[in-house]
Amino acid sequence: MPDELQELQENAEHGKEGGLASVTVTMAILAVLVAAVSLMGHRSHTEELLLQTKATDQWAYYQAKDIRRRNYELFLDELSVFTLQSTDAVDKLKEKYAKEVERYKDEQKDIQAEAKGAEAEVQTQQRRADRFDLGEVLLEAALVICSITLLTRKKVFWQLGSFLGLVGVAIAAGAFFIH
Repeated sequence: MPDELQELQENAEHGKEGGLASVTVTMAILAVLVAAVSLMGHRSHTEELLLQTKATDQWAYYQAKDIRRRNYELFLDELSVFTLQSTDAVDKLKEKYAKEVERYKDEQKDIQAEAKGAEAEVQTQQRRADRFDLGEVLLEAALVICSITLLTRKKVFWQLGSFLGLVGVAIAAGAFFIH
């Protein structure tokens, strides 16, 4: 029993000399950062999908309005081709449907602008998610490189991993500045 206590004490002293405590703390911090950046990346991808759905819905709405407008235009063309008995009634119908065609054209402009705006938001969110993904990869690599220090006891791996971790954090933080 006393031999085991002495061995534990020597191992603890050796760990202090080797400076492995700072390596394990760095690894713990990197693990937390990987989790946080990963979460932000997943949320960004989810937001990207929601925005893409919104843009797709707007384009479908635009298409529906376009079909309706084209139907009215076709009806106006048919009124011009066919001879009808009451020209006053035909003129009123033409005027009514011409107004509808114009109304749909105006609505389509607004819908198209909203759809293009949603597409721009999708692109922004995609760039943001890409930043989080790259930051996550660098943080994971930093964690692995730091862990090599525990096996080799060479501080260069800890330093390289720490540097890579800082780069990963900086890249991931840059996602918050993308607008």
